[in-house]
Amino acid sequence: MRIKDVIIDVVIVAVVIVVFTTFIKPIIVDGDSMNPTLKDRDYLFLSRLAYKTGEPQRGQIVVFPPPNAPDELYIKRVVGLPGETVEIRGGEVYVNGVRQDQSFTKDGYTGAGIDAAVSREGRIKVPKGELFVMGDNRNNSEDSRFIGCIKISDVKGVAVLRLWPLNKFGTLKKEP
Repeated sequence: MRIKDVIIDVVIVAVVIVVFTTFIKPIIVDGDSMNPTLKDRDYLFLSRLAYKTGEPQRGQIVVFPPPNAPDELYIKRVVGLPGETVEIRGGEVYVNGVRQDQSFTKDGYTGAGIDAAVSREGRIKVPKGELFVMGDNRNNSEDSRFIGCIKISDVKGVAVLRLWPLNKFGTLKKEP
């Protein structure tokens, strides 16, 4: 093996590592707030480019540090986009007055409304540059109903691929 071949191999490995760590981040789900979509200990890949190359979309699963615990990471689903009004009444989620499909959630309804500390009106207009997020296990999730909206700039990535468990390997479906 020649030195030139070794250098080429090292450069290729280095480029792959830099590209992989720059654009993709692995994460392990910790907790049950995204059941039934994601389970505790599922292993995911996040796209770190999602909001650098495109706009947030309702239904995407995002990872971010919550405002009240900046050293932790939460994983939730985007429910409300900037400028939209989110309201919860009678166990149903409404965005701009339109009832949202919750069939993919654990219980099919949302038990808790928006906390009075977040909005005294029981609904919230999502500020510019922010997102309203909720876990799929709506009755066991600390999300925007309690912590308020999250800044888009705080999003660490969008979950795009589940690697583990192997029987659920594949891309993650964006729910409505």
